[in-house]
Amino acid sequence: MRKLREECGVFGIIDSVPFQAAGYAASALLSLQHRGQEGAGIAWFNDFSQVQCRKDTGLVSDVFSKKVLSNMPESRSAVGHVRYSTTGQNNVENTQPIVTGHAKVTLALAHNGNITNAAAIRNKMVYESGRVFHTTNDTEILNKLIVDGFIKEKNIEKAVFALLDIVEGAYSVVVLTADKLIALRDKNGFRPLCMGKKGDATVFASESCALDSIGATFVRDVKPGELISVDISGKQVTMQHGLSGVKRGHCVFEYIYFARPDSVMDSQSVYKARLEMGRALARQVKTDADVVCGVPDSGLDAAFGYHLESGMPYGQAFVKNRYVGRSFIVPDQISRENTVNVKLNPLRASIEGKRVVLVDDSIVRGTTCARTIKALKNAGAKEVHMRISAPPFRYECFFGTDIDSRENLIANRHDIEEIRKIIGADSLEYLSVENLRAIFKGRENDFCTGCFTGVYPITVNADGDKSKFDD
Repeated sequence: MRKLREECGVFGIIDSVPFQAAGYAASALLSLQHRGQEGAGIAWFNDFSQVQCRKDTGLVSDVFSKKVLSNMPESRSAVGHVRYSTTGQNNVENTQPIVTGHAKVTLALAHNGNITNAAAIRNKMVYESGRVFHTTNDTEILNKLIVDGFIKEKNIEKAVFALLDIVEGAYSVVVLTADKLIALRDKNGFRPLCMGKKGDATVFASESCALDSIGATFVRDVKPGELISVDISGKQVTMQHGLSGVKRGHCVFEYIYFARPDSVMDSQSVYKARLEMGRALARQVKTDADVVCGVPDSGLDAAFGYHLESGMPYGQAFVKNRYVGRSFIVPDQISRENTVNVKLNPLRASIEGKRVVLVDDSIVRGTTCARTIKALKNAGAKEVHMRISAPPFRYECFFGTDIDSRENLIANRHDIEEIRKIIGADSLEYLSVENLRAIFKGRENDFCTGCFTGVYPITVNADGDKSKFDD
Protein backbone atom coordinates (compact mmCIF):
# COMPACT_ATOMS: atom_id res chain seq x y z
CA MET A 1 0.00 0.00 0.00
CA ARG A 2 2.86 2.31 -0.87
CA LYS A 3 1.00 5.45 -1.83
CA LEU A 4 0.94 6.78 -5.34
CA ARG A 5 2.75 10.00 -6.06
CA GLU A 6 1.51 12.77 -8.28
CA GLU A 7 3.29 15.75 -9.70
CA CYS A 8 2.59 19.13 -8.26
CA GLY A 9 0.06 21.84 -7.60
CA VAL A 10 -0.06 25.26 -9.24
CA PHE A 11 -1.50 28.63 -8.29
CA GLY A 12 -1.68 32.11 -9.81
CA ILE A 13 -3.25 35.43 -8.87
CA ILE A 14 -3.42 38.86 -10.56
CA ASP A 15 -5.01 42.23 -9.75
CA SER A 16 -4.83 45.80 -11.00
CA VAL A 17 -3.26 47.22 -7.82
CA PRO A 18 -0.29 46.05 -5.74
CA PHE A 19 -1.19 43.73 -2.86
CA GLN A 20 0.31 40.84 -0.94
CA ALA A 21 0.20 38.53 -3.92
CA ALA A 22 3.04 36.33 -2.65
CA GLY A 23 1.35 35.99 0.72
CA TYR A 24 -1.87 34.81 -0.87
CA ALA A 25 0.14 32.43 -3.03
CA ALA A 26 1.84 30.96 0.05
CA SER A 27 -1.52 30.43 1.77
CA ALA A 28 -2.89 28.73 -1.33
CA LEU A 29 0.18 26.51 -1.64
CA LEU A 30 -0.31 25.33 1.94
CA SER A 31 -3.74 24.04 0.93
CA LEU A 32 -2.12 22.29 -2.06
CA GLN A 33 0.69 20.79 0.01
CA HIS A 34 -0.78 17.29 -0.42
CA ARG A 35 0.03 17.49 -4.14
CA GLY A 36 3.77 17.87 -3.61
CA GLN A 37 6.10 17.98 -0.64
CA GLU A 38 9.55 18.06 -2.21
CA GLY A 39 9.75 21.76 -2.96
CA ALA A 40 7.86 25.03 -3.17
CA GLY A 41 8.29 28.32 -4.99
CA ILE A 42 6.66 31.66 -5.75
CA ALA A 43 7.50 34.15 -8.51
CA TRP A 44 6.29 37.75 -8.94
CA PHE A 45 7.18 40.92 -10.85
CA ASN A 46 8.32 44.05 -9.02
CA ASP A 47 7.44 47.67 -9.85
CA PHE A 48 10.22 47.77 -12.44
CA SER A 49 8.75 44.77 -14.31
CA GLN A 50 11.59 42.59 -13.12
CA VAL A 51 10.80 39.04 -12.12
CA GLN A 52 11.61 37.87 -8.61
CA CYS A 53 11.49 34.27 -7.47
CA ARG A 54 11.96 32.47 -4.19
CA LYS A 55 12.01 28.69 -4.17
CA ASP A 56 13.65 25.83 -2.35
CA THR A 57 13.28 22.17 -1.51
CA GLY A 58 11.07 21.34 1.45
CA LEU A 59 7.57 22.12 2.65
CA VAL A 60 5.77 25.41 2.02
CA SER A 61 6.09 26.38 5.68
CA ASP A 62 9.85 25.81 5.52
CA VAL A 63 10.43 27.75 2.31
CA PHE A 64 8.01 30.57 3.20
CA SER A 65 8.27 31.18 6.91
CA LYS A 66 6.48 34.07 8.57
CA LYS A 67 9.74 36.03 8.57
CA VAL A 68 10.26 35.44 4.85
CA LEU A 69 6.72 36.43 3.96
CA SER A 70 6.87 39.58 6.08
CA ASN A 71 9.80 40.80 3.99
CA MET A 72 8.25 40.06 0.61
CA PRO A 73 7.09 43.19 -1.24
CA GLU A 74 3.66 43.86 -2.64
CA SER A 75 3.05 43.07 -6.29
CA ARG A 76 0.17 42.91 -8.73
CA SER A 77 0.53 39.20 -9.42
CA ALA A 78 2.25 35.97 -8.45
CA VAL A 79 2.45 32.32 -9.41
CA GLY A 80 3.29 29.46 -7.06
CA HIS A 81 4.07 25.78 -7.16
CA VAL A 82 4.44 22.75 -4.90
CA ARG A 83 6.46 19.90 -6.37
CA TYR A 84 6.70 16.19 -6.36
CA SER A 85 9.09 15.12 -9.08
CA THR A 86 8.23 12.58 -11.75
CA THR A 87 10.95 13.85 -14.07
CA GLY A 88 14.26 15.27 -12.85
CA GLN A 89 16.11 15.21 -9.57
CA ASN A 90 14.82 16.87 -6.42
CA ASN A 91 16.92 20.02 -6.18
CA VAL A 92 16.46 23.78 -6.16
CA GLU A 93 17.09 24.10 -9.89
CA ASN A 94 14.20 21.74 -10.68
CA THR A 95 11.86 23.39 -8.20
CA GLN A 96 9.27 25.61 -9.84
CA PRO A 97 8.27 28.18 -10.96
CA ILE A 98 10.79 28.05 -13.81
CA VAL A 99 11.86 31.59 -14.73
CA THR A 100 13.10 32.47 -18.22
CA GLY A 101 14.49 35.88 -19.09
CA HIS A 102 14.78 36.89 -22.73
CA ALA A 103 15.25 40.18 -24.56
CA LYS A 104 11.77 39.76 -26.01
CA VAL A 105 9.84 38.38 -23.04
CA THR A 106 10.39 37.32 -19.43
CA LEU A 107 8.10 34.76 -17.84
CA ALA A 108 7.65 32.50 -14.83
CA LEU A 109 5.88 29.20 -15.35
CA ALA A 110 4.45 26.51 -13.05
CA HIS A 111 3.30 23.14 -14.37
CA ASN A 112 1.34 20.17 -13.04
CA GLY A 113 1.57 16.93 -14.99
CA ASN A 114 4.03 15.04 -17.14
CA ILE A 115 4.97 15.70 -20.77
CA THR A 116 5.23 12.45 -22.72
CA ASN A 117 7.20 13.81 -25.69
CA ALA A 118 9.50 15.98 -23.56
CA ALA A 119 12.64 14.00 -24.36
CA ALA A 120 12.08 14.29 -28.12
CA ILE A 121 11.45 18.04 -27.91
CA ARG A 122 14.42 18.61 -25.65
CA ASN A 123 16.79 16.55 -27.80
CA LYS A 124 15.76 18.49 -30.88
CA MET A 125 16.38 21.79 -29.10
CA VAL A 126 19.77 20.67 -27.78
CA TYR A 127 21.20 18.87 -30.79
CA GLU A 128 19.62 20.84 -33.63
CA SER A 129 19.42 24.34 -32.14
CA GLY A 130 22.15 24.24 -29.50
CA ARG A 131 19.79 25.28 -26.71
CA VAL A 132 21.08 25.17 -23.14
CA PHE A 133 18.89 23.81 -20.33
CA HIS A 134 19.39 24.69 -16.69
CA THR A 135 17.15 21.98 -15.19
CA THR A 136 16.58 18.26 -15.64
CA ASN A 137 12.78 18.41 -15.41
CA ASP A 138 10.36 18.39 -18.33
CA THR A 139 8.86 21.79 -17.53
CA GLU A 140 11.66 23.99 -18.85
CA ILE A 141 10.86 23.01 -22.43
CA LEU A 142 7.53 24.82 -22.02
CA ASN A 143 9.32 28.07 -21.19
CA LYS A 144 11.59 27.78 -24.21
CA LEU A 145 8.73 26.88 -26.54
CA ILE A 146 6.77 29.91 -25.34
CA VAL A 147 9.74 32.23 -25.93
CA ASP A 148 10.18 30.77 -29.43
CA GLY A 149 6.47 31.22 -30.09
CA PHE A 150 6.50 34.80 -28.84
CA ILE A 151 9.38 35.71 -31.14
CA LYS A 152 7.40 34.27 -34.03
CA GLU A 153 3.89 35.50 -33.18
CA LYS A 154 4.65 38.71 -31.23
CA ASN A 155 1.72 37.69 -29.00
CA ILE A 156 2.04 35.90 -25.67
CA GLU A 157 -1.39 34.26 -25.77
CA LYS A 158 -0.72 32.76 -29.20
CA ALA A 159 2.70 31.60 -28.03
CA VAL A 160 1.24 29.77 -25.02
CA PHE A 161 -1.73 28.45 -26.97
CA ALA A 162 0.63 26.94 -29.55
CA LEU A 163 1.81 24.46 -26.91
CA LEU A 164 -1.39 22.51 -27.51
CA ASP A 165 -0.18 21.52 -30.99
CA ILE A 166 3.38 20.71 -29.94
CA VAL A 167 3.33 19.25 -26.45
CA GLU A 168 1.80 15.87 -25.64
CA GLY A 169 0.74 14.52 -22.28
CA ALA A 170 -0.50 16.21 -19.14
CA TYR A 171 0.02 19.89 -18.45
CA SER A 172 -2.04 22.29 -16.41
CA VAL A 173 0.03 25.45 -16.57
CA VAL A 174 0.05 28.98 -15.15
CA VAL A 175 2.32 31.52 -16.87
CA LEU A 176 3.17 34.94 -15.45
CA THR A 177 4.57 37.87 -17.42
CA ALA A 178 5.05 41.46 -16.30
CA ASP A 179 1.42 42.32 -17.04
CA LYS A 180 -0.47 39.07 -17.63
CA LEU A 181 -1.42 35.82 -15.95
CA ILE A 182 -2.23 32.95 -18.33
CA ALA A 183 -3.73 29.54 -17.56
CA LEU A 184 -3.64 26.60 -19.97
CA ARG A 185 -4.99 23.05 -19.66
CA ASP A 186 -4.01 20.28 -22.06
CA LYS A 187 -6.51 19.05 -24.64
CA ASN A 188 -7.29 15.83 -22.76
CA GLY A 189 -7.71 17.54 -19.40
CA PHE A 190 -5.51 15.06 -17.52
CA ARG A 191 -4.89 17.30 -14.50
CA PRO A 192 -7.34 19.72 -12.89
CA LEU A 193 -7.25 23.52 -13.13
CA CYS A 194 -9.88 26.00 -12.00
CA MET A 195 -10.50 29.77 -11.96
CA GLY A 196 -11.80 31.96 -9.16
CA LYS A 197 -12.27 35.58 -8.10
CA LYS A 198 -11.25 37.44 -4.97
CA GLY A 199 -12.66 40.91 -5.28
CA ASP A 200 -11.25 42.24 -8.53
CA ALA A 201 -8.40 39.72 -8.52
CA THR A 202 -8.47 36.65 -10.76
CA VAL A 203 -7.14 33.39 -9.39
CA PHE A 204 -6.15 30.04 -10.91
CA ALA A 205 -5.40 26.89 -8.94
CA SER A 206 -5.03 23.14 -9.30
CA GLU A 207 -7.89 22.58 -6.85
CA SER A 208 -10.80 24.64 -5.58
CA CYS A 209 -9.67 24.10 -1.97
CA ALA A 210 -6.86 26.59 -2.71
CA LEU A 211 -9.46 29.21 -3.62
CA ASP A 212 -11.30 28.55 -0.37
CA SER A 213 -8.11 28.99 1.63
CA ILE A 214 -7.70 32.62 0.53
CA GLY A 215 -11.40 33.53 0.52
CA ALA A 216 -11.76 33.45 -3.26
CA THR A 217 -14.96 32.42 -5.01
CA PHE A 218 -14.97 29.55 -7.46
CA VAL A 219 -15.94 30.69 -10.97
CA ARG A 220 -15.42 27.62 -13.16
CA ASP A 221 -13.02 24.96 -14.30
CA VAL A 222 -10.57 25.71 -17.08
CA LYS A 223 -11.75 23.49 -19.91
CA PRO A 224 -9.50 20.96 -21.64
CA GLY A 225 -7.71 22.70 -24.50
CA GLU A 226 -8.59 26.14 -23.14
CA LEU A 227 -6.39 29.18 -22.53
CA ILE A 228 -7.52 32.01 -20.26
CA SER A 229 -5.40 35.17 -20.09
CA VAL A 230 -5.99 38.04 -17.65
CA ASP A 231 -4.00 41.30 -17.66
CA ILE A 232 -3.49 43.69 -14.78
CA SER A 233 -6.46 45.80 -15.90
CA GLY A 234 -8.73 42.75 -15.59
CA LYS A 235 -9.18 42.30 -19.33
CA GLN A 236 -9.70 38.63 -20.16
CA VAL A 237 -8.85 36.74 -23.33
CA THR A 238 -10.12 33.19 -23.87
CA MET A 239 -8.97 30.77 -26.56
CA GLN A 240 -10.41 27.28 -27.08
CA HIS A 241 -8.72 24.59 -29.14
CA GLY A 242 -10.85 22.49 -31.45
CA LEU A 243 -11.30 19.13 -29.75
CA SER A 244 -12.86 17.08 -32.53
CA GLY A 245 -11.69 13.51 -32.07
CA VAL A 246 -9.80 14.28 -28.85
CA LYS A 247 -10.56 11.87 -26.00
CA ARG A 248 -11.11 13.25 -22.52
CA GLY A 249 -8.58 11.94 -20.05
CA HIS A 250 -9.10 13.45 -16.60
CA CYS A 251 -7.09 11.29 -14.19
CA VAL A 252 -9.67 9.29 -12.26
CA PHE A 253 -7.16 8.84 -9.43
CA GLU A 254 -7.59 12.53 -8.65
CA TYR A 255 -10.99 11.55 -7.26
CA ILE A 256 -9.84 8.29 -5.69
CA TYR A 257 -6.83 9.66 -3.84
CA PHE A 258 -4.86 12.67 -5.05
CA ALA A 259 -7.23 15.60 -4.52
CA ARG A 260 -8.41 16.95 -1.21
CA PRO A 261 -11.95 15.81 -0.38
CA ASP A 262 -13.16 19.41 -0.05
CA SER A 263 -12.26 20.17 -3.67
CA VAL A 264 -14.66 20.21 -6.61
CA MET A 265 -13.17 19.28 -9.99
CA ASP A 266 -15.01 19.46 -13.31
CA SER A 267 -18.25 20.03 -11.36
CA GLN A 268 -17.78 16.84 -9.31
CA SER A 269 -17.32 16.88 -5.54
CA VAL A 270 -14.32 14.77 -4.61
CA TYR A 271 -15.88 13.87 -1.26
CA LYS A 272 -19.14 12.72 -2.81
CA ALA A 273 -17.26 10.69 -5.40
CA ARG A 274 -15.39 8.86 -2.65
CA LEU A 275 -18.58 8.20 -0.74
CA GLU A 276 -20.05 6.67 -3.89
CA MET A 277 -16.97 4.50 -4.37
CA GLY A 278 -17.53 3.06 -0.90
CA ARG A 279 -21.22 2.54 -1.61
CA ALA A 280 -20.37 0.78 -4.88
CA LEU A 281 -17.93 -1.51 -3.05
CA ALA A 282 -20.63 -2.48 -0.56
CA ARG A 283 -23.05 -3.30 -3.40
CA GLN A 284 -20.43 -5.16 -5.41
CA VAL A 285 -19.94 -7.91 -2.84
CA LYS A 286 -21.78 -8.61 0.41
CA THR A 287 -19.55 -9.18 3.40
CA ASP A 288 -20.53 -10.60 6.77
CA ALA A 289 -18.55 -8.53 9.28
CA ASP A 290 -18.95 -6.50 12.46
CA VAL A 291 -17.42 -3.12 11.66
CA VAL A 292 -16.14 -1.14 8.66
CA CYS A 293 -13.06 1.06 9.06
CA GLY A 294 -10.93 3.17 6.78
CA VAL A 295 -7.16 3.50 6.56
CA PRO A 296 -6.39 7.13 7.48
CA ASP A 297 -6.73 9.36 5.65
CA SER A 298 -7.22 8.10 2.13
CA GLY A 299 -9.71 5.36 2.93
CA LEU A 300 -11.95 7.17 5.40
CA ASP A 301 -14.49 8.70 3.01
CA ALA A 302 -14.97 5.49 1.01
CA ALA A 303 -15.28 3.54 4.28
CA PHE A 304 -18.04 5.88 5.41
CA GLY A 305 -19.81 5.37 2.08
CA TYR A 306 -19.50 1.60 2.59
CA HIS A 307 -21.07 2.03 6.02
CA LEU A 308 -23.97 4.08 4.63
CA GLU A 309 -24.75 1.52 1.93
CA SER A 310 -24.27 -1.66 3.96
CA GLY A 311 -25.64 -0.51 7.30
CA MET A 312 -22.57 -2.01 8.94
CA PRO A 313 -21.35 -0.05 12.00
CA TYR A 314 -18.59 2.46 11.25
CA GLY A 315 -15.55 2.41 13.48
CA GLN A 316 -12.00 3.68 13.87
CA ALA A 317 -9.28 1.11 13.37
CA PHE A 318 -6.23 3.31 13.78
CA VAL A 319 -4.94 6.32 15.63
CA LYS A 320 -2.85 8.42 13.29
CA ASN A 321 0.29 10.23 14.32
CA ARG A 322 -0.45 13.66 12.84
CA TYR A 323 3.19 14.68 13.03
CA VAL A 324 4.34 12.11 10.49
CA GLY A 325 3.93 13.07 6.83
CA ARG A 326 2.68 10.86 4.03
CA SER A 327 4.91 7.80 3.86
CA PHE A 328 5.51 8.15 0.13
CA ILE A 329 7.45 11.42 0.45
CA VAL A 330 10.40 9.61 2.01
CA PRO A 331 12.51 8.54 -1.00
CA ASP A 332 14.54 5.84 0.69
CA GLN A 333 12.61 2.56 1.02
CA ILE A 334 13.95 1.73 4.48
CA SER A 335 13.20 5.21 5.80
CA ARG A 336 9.73 5.05 4.23
CA GLU A 337 8.97 1.75 5.96
CA ASN A 338 10.16 3.11 9.29
CA THR A 339 7.89 6.10 8.79
CA VAL A 340 4.90 3.83 8.16
CA ASN A 341 5.62 1.87 11.34
CA VAL A 342 5.11 4.95 13.52
CA LYS A 343 2.37 6.56 11.44
CA LEU A 344 -0.60 4.37 12.40
CA ASN A 345 -1.33 2.52 15.63
CA PRO A 346 -4.25 0.07 15.86
CA LEU A 347 -7.10 1.06 18.18
CA ARG A 348 -7.52 -2.21 20.05
CA ALA A 349 -10.70 -1.14 21.86
CA SER A 350 -12.44 -0.65 18.51
CA ILE A 351 -11.45 -3.82 16.66
CA GLU A 352 -10.56 -6.52 19.22
CA GLY A 353 -12.54 -9.71 18.65
CA LYS A 354 -14.31 -8.25 15.59
CA ARG A 355 -14.53 -9.07 11.91
CA VAL A 356 -13.26 -5.92 10.24
CA VAL A 357 -13.91 -4.57 6.75
CA LEU A 358 -10.88 -2.37 6.06
CA VAL A 359 -11.18 0.14 3.21
CA ASP A 360 -8.33 1.89 1.43
CA ASP A 361 -7.81 3.53 -1.95
CA SER A 362 -5.15 1.26 -3.47
CA ILE A 363 -2.58 -1.48 -3.09
CA VAL A 364 0.60 -0.70 -4.99
CA ARG A 365 3.44 -2.92 -3.79
CA GLY A 366 1.53 -4.67 -1.00
CA THR A 367 4.21 -4.48 1.69
CA THR A 368 2.60 -1.73 3.74
CA CYS A 369 -0.83 -3.32 3.37
CA ALA A 370 0.51 -6.60 4.73
CA ARG A 371 1.96 -4.83 7.78
CA THR A 372 -1.29 -2.96 8.34
CA ILE A 373 -3.37 -6.13 8.32
CA LYS A 374 -0.86 -7.92 10.55
CA ALA A 375 -1.02 -5.03 13.02
CA LEU A 376 -4.82 -5.26 13.18
CA LYS A 377 -4.71 -8.99 13.81
CA ASN A 378 -2.01 -8.56 16.46
CA ALA A 379 -4.36 -6.07 18.12
CA GLY A 380 -7.10 -8.69 18.28
CA ALA A 381 -9.06 -8.39 15.04
CA LYS A 382 -10.75 -11.73 14.38
CA GLU A 383 -10.87 -11.25 10.59
CA VAL A 384 -9.72 -8.52 8.20
CA HIS A 385 -11.55 -8.16 4.87
CA MET A 386 -9.66 -5.77 2.62
CA ARG A 387 -11.72 -3.55 0.31
CA ILE A 388 -10.09 -1.23 -2.24
CA SER A 389 -12.03 1.73 -3.66
CA ALA A 390 -10.23 1.46 -7.01
CA PRO A 391 -9.51 -1.29 -9.52
CA PRO A 392 -6.16 -3.13 -9.41
CA PHE A 393 -3.27 -0.85 -10.38
CA ARG A 394 -1.60 -2.91 -13.14
CA TYR A 395 -0.01 -0.46 -15.58
CA GLU A 396 2.41 2.45 -15.53
CA CYS A 397 1.22 6.04 -15.71
CA PHE A 398 2.78 8.50 -18.17
CA PHE A 399 0.86 11.58 -17.04
CA GLY A 400 2.17 12.54 -13.61
CA THR A 401 1.70 9.55 -11.30
CA ASP A 402 5.14 8.44 -10.24
CA ILE A 403 4.81 4.71 -10.94
CA ASP A 404 6.74 3.95 -14.12
CA SER A 405 7.47 0.22 -13.90
CA ARG A 406 4.91 -2.56 -14.10
CA GLU A 407 7.32 -4.83 -12.25
CA ASN A 408 6.77 -2.72 -9.12
CA LEU A 409 3.01 -3.29 -9.13
CA ILE A 410 1.75 -6.29 -7.18
CA ALA A 411 -1.45 -6.53 -9.24
CA ASN A 412 0.60 -6.82 -12.42
CA ARG A 413 2.40 -9.89 -11.11
CA HIS A 414 -0.32 -11.65 -9.09
CA ASP A 415 -4.03 -12.35 -9.33
CA ILE A 416 -6.40 -11.21 -6.60
CA GLU A 417 -6.33 -14.49 -4.68
CA GLU A 418 -2.53 -14.47 -4.67
CA ILE A 419 -2.51 -10.86 -3.46
CA ARG A 420 -4.94 -11.79 -0.69
CA LYS A 421 -2.58 -14.46 0.56
CA ILE A 422 0.45 -12.18 0.30
CA ILE A 423 -1.13 -9.39 2.36
CA GLY A 424 -2.74 -11.80 4.83
CA ALA A 425 -6.36 -10.68 4.37
CA ASP A 426 -9.30 -13.01 4.95
CA SER A 427 -10.84 -11.67 1.74
CA LEU A 428 -9.92 -9.04 -0.84
CA GLU A 429 -12.13 -7.10 -3.22
CA TYR A 430 -11.30 -4.24 -5.61
CA LEU A 431 -13.86 -1.86 -7.08
CA SER A 432 -14.39 -2.86 -10.70
CA VAL A 433 -13.63 -0.47 -13.55
CA GLU A 434 -17.27 -0.66 -14.64
CA ASN A 435 -18.59 0.26 -11.20
CA LEU A 436 -16.03 3.04 -10.87
CA ARG A 437 -17.09 4.60 -14.17
CA ALA A 438 -20.78 4.26 -13.26
CA ILE A 439 -20.26 6.66 -10.35
CA PHE A 440 -19.76 9.53 -12.80
CA LYS A 441 -23.13 9.45 -14.53
CA GLY A 442 -22.99 11.22 -17.88
CA ARG A 443 -19.19 11.42 -17.71
CA GLU A 444 -18.31 7.73 -17.75
CA ASN A 445 -15.92 8.13 -20.67
CA ASP A 446 -14.29 11.39 -19.57
CA PHE A 447 -11.52 9.75 -17.57
CA CYS A 448 -8.12 8.20 -18.02
CA THR A 449 -8.15 4.72 -16.46
CA GLY A 450 -4.98 3.56 -18.17
CA CYS A 451 -3.33 2.58 -14.88
CA PHE A 452 -6.09 -0.04 -14.48
CA THR A 453 -6.73 -1.10 -18.08
CA GLY A 454 -3.58 -0.28 -20.02
CA VAL A 455 -5.70 1.75 -22.44
CA TYR A 456 -4.75 5.45 -22.52
CA PRO A 457 -6.52 8.45 -24.09
CA ILE A 458 -3.46 9.18 -26.22
CA THR A 459 -0.67 7.14 -27.72
CA VAL A 460 2.35 7.23 -25.45
CA ASN A 461 6.00 6.56 -26.10
CA ALA A 462 7.78 5.33 -23.01
CA ASP A 463 11.08 7.05 -23.79
CA GLY A 464 12.56 7.08 -20.33
CA ASP A 465 12.02 6.85 -16.62
CA LYS A 466 11.76 9.44 -13.87
CA SER A 467 15.32 10.62 -14.41
CA LYS A 468 15.36 10.58 -18.20
CA PHE A 469 17.05 14.00 -18.36
CA ASP A 470 19.57 13.36 -15.58
CA ASP A 471 23.24 13.28 -16.56
